[in-house]
Amino acid sequence: MLKAVQPEPSRFALSYAANTEGTTPLAFLPQMLSKTWAKHARRLLDNTMLEHVQRIESRIPREAITGMRRNYREKLPKSLRIQTVYFDSPRTAAYRAASKIGLLQMLRSESLAQFAERITGLSLDRRRGIQLILYQPGDYSGPHNDHHPENAHAKDGFIDLHISLCNEGVQDQFLVCEENGHLAGVYPAASDGSVAVYRLPFWHYTTPLRAKPGAEKDARRWLLLATFDLSQPAGQKS
Repeated sequence: MLKAVQPEPSRFALSYAANTEGTTPLAFLPQMLSKTWAKHARRLLDNTMLEHVQRIESRIPREAITGMRRNYREKLPKSLRIQTVYFDSPRTAAYRAASKIGLLQMLRSESLAQFAERITGLSLDRRRGIQLILYQPGDYSGPHNDHHPENAHAKDGFIDLHISLCNEGVQDQFLVCEENGHLAGVYPAASDGSVAVYRLPFWHYTTPLRAKPGAEKDARRWLLLATFDLSQPAGQKS
């Protein structure tokens, strides 16, 4: 069973800056979780959730080039290639499997919400979205900003919390973020047992996962994700 994560943020010098102009509101905490916990969690996910992941692909449309009529006016829609599990319905086999190993309980735990609040200094809604993502060699998520102006709960921003678990077959994968107006912030996403907490929206992308030579069939990185809306005064909730 996966137990609730209760890390101690006071052990780390955090880079999180929620409202400072030009800085990325992101705290990257490498090796936040113990090697023993990370290894146990990876094996548990490998044994129970691999059969439930679904591949999602969104290719760069050819029209992004052929449809251009003026120089330097290119626009790039979000492209990606990942495998994921959603937990929208308790009737699905994936939901039951995740509940059986304690994954849902951990991602929905009060301790995880309190940890995100301590890192960000923000009050967060206890309702949250949760997701499980699997990266294998060549999987990536292209440039996007996660701005949702049509969503009343997320239009002013929201908090993502990522827990990264990758096995010994992974060579590297990087999270590249907007920093001072450039895609210049680079973080080792394939750091096993790392935690990242950030306030969106800002521009970012995840590079294709690369395997070590000879480990192409076995290299995997699991990403456990919880998304929190910012708490609103009772009179403002819709």
